[in-house]
Amino acid sequence: MYSIKDKIENILMKVAKPARYTGGEINSIIKNTKDFKIRFAFAFPDIYEIGMSHLGMKILYYLINERSDTYCERVFAPWVDMENMMRECDIPLFTLETKTPLKEMDIIGFTLQYELSYTNILNMLNLSGIPIRRIERDFSPLIIAGGPCGYNPAPLSDVVDLFVIGEGEEVINEILDLYADWKDRGFNKEKFLKEATKIQGVYVPSFYKEEYNEDGTVKGIFPLVEGVPSVIKKRIVKNLDKSYFPAKQIVPYINIVHDRIMLEVFRGCTRGCRFCQAGMIYRPVREKSREGLLELADKLIKTTGYEEISLTSLSTCDYSKIEELIHDLIEKYKERGIGIALPSTRIDAFSVNLLKEIQKVRKTGLTLAPEAGTQRLRDVINKGVSEEDLLNSTKEAFKAGWNTVKLYFMIGLPTETMEDVAGIAYLAHKVADVYKEVRGNTKNLKITVSTSTFVPKPFTPFQWFGQEKIDLIIEKQNLLKNMLKGKIFRYSFHEPHISFLEAVISKGDRRVGQAIVKAWEKGCKFDSWRDYFKFDVWMDAFEEEGINPYFYANKERDFYETFPWDIIDCGVKKDYLIREYNKAMEGKLTNDCRLNCTGCGIKELDKGVVCFEAKK
Repeated sequence: MYSIKDKIENILMKVAKPARYTGGEINSIIKNTKDFKIRFAFAFPDIYEIGMSHLGMKILYYLINERSDTYCERVFAPWVDMENMMRECDIPLFTLETKTPLKEMDIIGFTLQYELSYTNILNMLNLSGIPIRRIERDFSPLIIAGGPCGYNPAPLSDVVDLFVIGEGEEVINEILDLYADWKDRGFNKEKFLKEATKIQGVYVPSFYKEEYNEDGTVKGIFPLVEGVPSVIKKRIVKNLDKSYFPAKQIVPYINIVHDRIMLEVFRGCTRGCRFCQAGMIYRPVREKSREGLLELADKLIKTTGYEEISLTSLSTCDYSKIEELIHDLIEKYKERGIGIALPSTRIDAFSVNLLKEIQKVRKTGLTLAPEAGTQRLRDVINKGVSEEDLLNSTKEAFKAGWNTVKLYFMIGLPTETMEDVAGIAYLAHKVADVYKEVRGNTKNLKITVSTSTFVPKPFTPFQWFGQEKIDLIIEKQNLLKNMLKGKIFRYSFHEPHISFLEAVISKGDRRVGQAIVKAWEKGCKFDSWRDYFKFDVWMDAFEEEGINPYFYANKERDFYETFPWDIIDCGVKKDYLIREYNKAMEGKLTNDCRLNCTGCGIKELDKGVVCFEAKK
């Protein structure tokens, strides 16, 4: 009789990248499984290399393992070759640390980072022998989910038992305490979930019903059980400097997407870009102290051996002590060759000067995100940067020795015209002209222009817009292909059919959830991977479930319509989002809210919520 470990070892050399499935990495945690009351699997619904780059997983993995009664292990979606071997050899999906089948865990916690990973969640449950629909599961494991996509929980409401709305490290221990208590008393799933609804930030979909109007819009989300909250208020860490952050990070044996120390400098964003969901749901801005960050960097370097520190946030150059922090890190570690990375860089001379300092230790890439090709459209989206900003920044960068630059844009933004799209190419050509002005020619210059398609997201001022139709997006991409020819330019774009599906699910209700299950049953998984994306199969699934996907993706909404996510209170009020929508239509800017409060409502969310106060 072969054990599951024997079976796994027998197939590992037959698949690509077996280190995805071995575990045992430096700083991973091995405990005696018999010593713990709660077995928790942190599940990332994509491959190892992507999941291991996720900062939230690093934080929660160590935080949960600090508990004396809980063992947290990791599990990722196996790549197609591994899944085929597992099904052929009757191997259920297992945790990396102890090779325990997921079915034997008490709780499986999925992080919802991207809507197109939802079929992977279903596939992981099926590969574990766990029924997909919550109504078909009686006892355990309990399936919970959180993360940015959880702010619209409707599409997965028939799958997930309990959603966590807001920041996980703020609420997970309360859920685990309750679970441990119920396990002592004899677990009753229904009663446990009812008790869990008393925890702020917990949404239990089985206690609510979604009803619809005759025109197909949502009439409301109504409680089915007495005593559950009518609105679920998100949880936030009020003092980020005192919140948990691990002094260790797992060091993988294979290259992952972000293979370096990730040091979170602050959460939230004050810029107010009107398309950006993260900028709204992660409010308010909360900074960590420079002293605390330096101390953490020291510990992480000692425990990982990494030679690069990435300063992470939504807009790292906005950190109030960024110059001092970078100076201190460079001075402290330059002799050891430890470099600093700024993954998100604004378009201004200040940011470029910071990059110039950083590249004294290690050369970094120059990536800028103007988002739109014309000033008119940049004002519509409230980007708050000008063409002059971009050209001055690239001029300084070229003077300092850079000869490659990546420019990120979106197409299909509200009010966009073909002139705005052409403006993307004109802007790229102007950057080339700046290079020629600095260097005398364009030899060695490489400009990569990348466009993604605008996806209207919940809790943004642009949530009422429909997505532009696929044919028009392709027409705009073709325009840019023709305008960006030559050795200097490289144009890349995001597949518009994938963006269409993202829009359907982002704005989907519980009915869309039925189509997600159907699509998985018909073979869909790894939908964000172009080689595995099956648009025709998805469209068949929508048709078989009687779902019109264009209703969700392309339809313009009015301000009075009820959304599936209106059950959630993210702190930012709807009247603020409407004000920002109207200002967008007038091309009016809203200032960075560190300068003046813009009245988004976040300060009223909860007692003790304090917005970042800028020094005058």
